[in-house]
Amino acid sequence: QVQLVESGGGLAQAGGSLRLSCAASGRTFSSDAMGWFRQVPGKEREFVAAIPPGGFSRYYADSMKGRFTISKDNAKNTVYLQMESLKPEDTAVYYCAGRNRIGPVTTTRGYEYWGQGTQVTVSS
Repeated sequence: QVQLVESGGGLAQAGGSLRLSCAASGRTFSSDAMGWFRQVPGKEREFVAAIPPGGFSRYYADSMKGRFTISKDNAKNTVYLQMESLKPEDTAVYYCAGRNRIGPVTTTRGYEYWGQGTQVTVSS
């Protein structure tokens, strides 16, 4: 059974940075697309960033471009999200997810396994 465990969340000040990690067990995700999503209470889970299996391209939500960077280390079976210039509106629970199916990586649909989430809180 696949397990994703996120870590690195916490409290940051506006303008600060955090690095989230997502470690996978039970599956080697080198052939999977990996994504980060976030959710605040009362709202739908939204796309943040994704990296296809080959790792040669990246996808970002418009509001994260230039501030967030997704990367992965296949040897460690870990995907990262480096977040810079944080804003209070980045406050959310951040989830990582993986998919092996071919399809769009910027929507929640199609992702086959999910982590439990890690809270990120940005104070003004």
